[in-house]
Amino acid sequence: MYNRIQETVKYLKDKGLDNPDFGIVLGTGLGSLVNIIDIKIKIPYQDIPNFPVSTVTGHSGTLIYGSLGGKNVIAMQGRFHYYEGWEMEEVTFPIRVMKFLGIENLIVSNASGGVNPDFNVGDIMIITDHINMMPKHPLRGENDDRFGPRFLDMHEPYNLKMIALMEGIAKKNNIKIQKGVYLALQGPTFETPAEYKMVKIIGADAVGMSTVPEVIVAKHMGIECFGLSVITDLGIEGHIEEVSHEAVQQAAKSSEKNISKLVEEFILNFKL
Repeated sequence: MYNRIQETVKYLKDKGLDNPDFGIVLGTGLGSLVNIIDIKIKIPYQDIPNFPVSTVTGHSGTLIYGSLGGKNVIAMQGRFHYYEGWEMEEVTFPIRVMKFLGIENLIVSNASGGVNPDFNVGDIMIITDHINMMPKHPLRGENDDRFGPRFLDMHEPYNLKMIALMEGIAKKNNIKIQKGVYLALQGPTFETPAEYKMVKIIGADAVGMSTVPEVIVAKHMGIECFGLSVITDLGIEGHIEEVSHEAVQQAAKSSEKNISKLVEEFILNFKL
């Protein structure tokens, strides 16, 4: 894998993608955040050596390089999921590429189902921790010490200073923010009522099908992580309704303006 990463990194550097300050992974319905990026370079995934290609509706499949909040950013407009048939190595490949391009800080976003009874559709949740229930661990297999340690400490998967910074920005802008634990399941089915109940019982506030593998691999490589979930449907006992991917996209879209404002100010105020 190391050689494939180096090949991809060389291709991207030759295209002008170098010295980024932040990596950003944009999930379902959140891709329009790129509208506030001063875009310098835009490359479709299919043109990038060794990159998978997103197959999910609403994931554009484009790598963006530009400036936001006075800092250089690389944004993935569309991510890869285990449920699409990719191996975990492929799902997390772009994160390793970002690290070798120079990023030290990563922002991940997703759409998720809320199981906390205090949540409403459209709420923005800061991810404070996660529970990994994916069927395959992204660090399974022989460890490459050029990436990180065999046994990875995960006592602070989401950077506490980043969380505090975002809380302050949300308060200043009068934007309601929730905080909670995100649980990752394989998908692609949405959860049954019993599964939603399980998610709540074991300590999560929201559930989705992504993010956790990317964060684990980022932490493996020494990248600091910050995560946001948009609550796009509710899995609260007694109030569970039918959900579709289209409805999830629409609910995520309703929060785009606030998320864009929060992320822009977050990057602007972040001290490198």
